[in-house]
Amino acid sequence: MTRPGPAGRKSTTREPIIQESEAFKASGQDDEAEATRRAAGVAESVRANRGWWDRNADEYQTEHGTFLGDDRFVWGPEGLDEVEAELLGPPEELKGRDVLEIGAGAAQCARWLAAQGARPVALDISHRQLQHALRIGAGFPLVCADAGALPFTDVSFDLACSAYGALPFVADPRLVLREVRRVLRPGGRFVFSVTHPIRWAFPDEPGPEGLTVSASYFDRTPYVEQDENGRAVYVEHHRTLGDRVRDVVASGFRLVDLVEPEWPDWNTSEWGGWSPLRGHLIPGTAIFVCERD
Repeated sequence: MTRPGPAGRKSTTREPIIQESEAFKASGQDDEAEATRRAAGVAESVRANRGWWDRNADEYQTEHGTFLGDDRFVWGPEGLDEVEAELLGPPEELKGRDVLEIGAGAAQCARWLAAQGARPVALDISHRQLQHALRIGAGFPLVCADAGALPFTDVSFDLACSAYGALPFVADPRLVLREVRRVLRPGGRFVFSVTHPIRWAFPDEPGPEGLTVSASYFDRTPYVEQDENGRAVYVEHHRTLGDRVRDVVASGFRLVDLVEPEWPDWNTSEWGGWSPLRGHLIPGTAIFVCERD
């Protein structure tokens, strides 16, 4: 799997955004990273991905900021927008709702929710991503924390959402799902999107070379990028579709819907391994709509 940020090929006209210190610039080791498949536990995944997103937040927002917008709620590279999908419910019913966005990045989704009259809280493991949320503007709380240990009391939120945030990068997704259930009120809904599991069987390439199966769909060995000392600097975890369903149910949720967005004709962009060619043939995103009874 190709990392979801700088690997994206969609260029924008945005300029670099936040002034970096020289120490921050020197902290990046990604250019020397070796890609492999190996075991990676909870603590290693958290440490590696916090560092990776801190180092690459600027490039990610420069590369994909135009597509994401400042206050759009986009579920994935296909461009499915919450204003049309209404997976959290009709926009007019969001007013006054307490909503937690997990893996918020620059909080574009939370900003859209606030515009509907909701009371969002945007959480991300990366301090650098949240600096971009401040740059754009946030009239709501920003929280830097691990999704596997949410710093909120029980039954604090009516809704929770995550667009490619946290779940693809954690070694034990049930830790996150159980934490989300804990902070949701009875009847609350959690909607999250991840790379469609079938994509792990194909090369992460946007062209014809990405249409031939090259690996076992059932190989759950994590994708790891590591430095010369074998220290992980990026980790992504694979779960089959059945695994994801079992994770949801075992964590106390009821699965209401599973959405596989089709690639729209208007979207001509490429983002890493996502492209019109592949998107018209195989799904790229899976969106799980879950409710707490």
